[in-house]
Amino acid sequence: MSDDLVCVAAVAVEPVRWLWPGRVPLGKVTVLDGDPGVGKSTLTLTVAAKVTTGSPFPDGARPEVGDVIVLSAEDEVGDTIRPRLEAAGADLGRCWVLPDVRPEGEPPRPPELPLDLDQLEGYVKARQAALVVVDPLMAFLSPQVDAHRDQDVRRALASMAGMAARTGAATVIVRHMNKSGAGSPLYRGSGSIGIVGAARAGLLVAPDPEDPARRVLAVSKSNLGPMPDALAYRLVSDELYGVAKVCWDGAVGYSAADLLRAGRGDDEDAPARREAEEVLREVLAAGPVPARQAKAQARDAGISERTLARAREAIGAVTKREGFGPGAFYVWALPDPMRAMGAARAKEERHGTHGTHDGGSLLDLEPDWSGTRQGHAR
Repeated sequence: MSDDLVCVAAVAVEPVRWLWPGRVPLGKVTVLDGDPGVGKSTLTLTVAAKVTTGSPFPDGARPEVGDVIVLSAEDEVGDTIRPRLEAAGADLGRCWVLPDVRPEGEPPRPPELPLDLDQLEGYVKARQAALVVVDPLMAFLSPQVDAHRDQDVRRALASMAGMAARTGAATVIVRHMNKSGAGSPLYRGSGSIGIVGAARAGLLVAPDPEDPARRVLAVSKSNLGPMPDALAYRLVSDELYGVAKVCWDGAVGYSAADLLRAGRGDDEDAPARREAEEVLREVLAAGPVPARQAKAQARDAGISERTLARAREAIGAVTKREGFGPGAFYVWALPDPMRAMGAARAKEERHGTHGTHDGGSLLDLEPDWSGTRQGHAR
C-alpha cells in the first residue's frame, strides 16, 4: 500500500507571495465585496492596470508586471472595460477578456464556473497571467451550484483556489452586498459564508462615513498577514475617455466593520449581541452545525465567546449530542416552533443538570478542543 502521508519535515518553507502586499495574495482567492455604485469594477480594473505596467499601488508597493484576464458579466469591452483600463494607464496588450467559451459541438456561451475552469486555467497558463478577475462571481457560477448552499459553494471555490495555486495567479472574485444587515463584514457578501470562508483574503468597499463622495477600501479578512490600513479614493471623471477613474486619497483609520456600522446608521453603542444573533442565524440556517464549527465561524466574524453565548440563548439555539464515547460531539441548530415556545420553561427546569439534553442553555455541556467536557459556556 502506497503511503499518501506527507512528512512536514520534507516540505520546504515557502513565503507568501503577494500581488498587492497585505491585500491581494498571489496563487490565492480574494473576495471583494461592496454595494452597487461604489466603484468595485472600476477599482479592479485600476488594480489590473497597475499589474500590466508594474506601476506602484497607493501604498507604494509595486507589483511584478504581468497579464490580466477579466470575466465581466455587467460591462461591455468596447464602451466600458477598455476606456476604464486606458484611463487607469493600462498596457492594453496585457489585458484579456473572456466573454464566451466554445465547447465542441455547442454554440458559444458565457463561461461557467467551475465547469469551464480547465479552459480558463489553460488561458491563464498560456498568458502567464498574474491576475484573474471574476466580476461578479454570481453571474458565472454554474446553474448546478446553489450560491446559498455551503457545500456547493465550497466545492466551487475549492476548484478556483486550486486553479489559483497551480497557476500562481491572484484570483479576485467580486460580490454585491446582501441586505441582511449583519454587523460582520464577512456575512454581508451575497451567497453562502463559504465563499469568503474559502478565500484567503477579503476586501470591502463602502462610502466614507464622514464624506459620502469618497470611497474606502478596507481589508475584511486576512489569513496570511496583518491587516493593512484602509485606503480612501474618489471616483472622478476622465475627460479624455469619458469614464470614471480612481483617484487615491490616502490612508484612513476605518475598519471594514466601521464602514458597515456607519452604513446601517447604528450608533457606537449598538449592542454586539444583535449582530451575533444575525450571524448565528445565518450559520445555522441550512441545518444543524457542529458546535466547534459554529464557534470558529463566529470567531472569524469577530464575535467574542461571551457575546456568542448570549446570542445563542437569545435565539433559543438547540444543542444536541451526536454519537457516543470519545468520538461524541455537539451540534447547534435553530429551534423548532414548539421548542421555542417552551424554551423559557425548559431552562428553569434544567437548573444546569449534567445529563444529555437538547435545550439551548448558556451552560450546555460541550466538549472542549481536547474532547473533555466542560460545565461552562465556550
